[in-house]
Amino acid sequence: MTKKRHAIPAEEIVDELPSVDEDAPELEKMVRKARDASDFLKALAHETRLLLLCYLSERERTVTELENILSIRQPTISQQLARLRLDGLVTTRRDGKTIYYTIADEKLHRVINIIYDIFCRENGIGRIRE
Repeated sequence: MTKKRHAIPAEEIVDELPSVDEDAPELEKMVRKARDASDFLKALAHETRLLLLCYLSERERTVTELENILSIRQPTISQQLARLRLDGLVTTRRDGKTIYYTIADEKLHRVINIIYDIFCRENGIGRIRE
């Protein structure tokens, strides 16, 4: 004697599956955070910007100081600082005609220190604040 199989209605199957709609808000948050992280990493993925951030992680500096340290022309430094400022990675403070640049937040300091530890510290290159 063959057992008759009982068909499960499609509605019951759908009810048992996790709802895609329930995960949508979480997925949207993850996508936004992934985009933020990608933008952040793109800003760091430029040699001059990374050098600027390394020196700014030590203390605030002017364009002239950075120009002297890095031996890079002022227009190049100003252009890259403008990009970092647009990305929210550096902030400025004006004192008369002088503009001082500094790292925008502590999270960026931590990332720069990790990059320094991995690529520079073991080779005795430079000094970044702890």
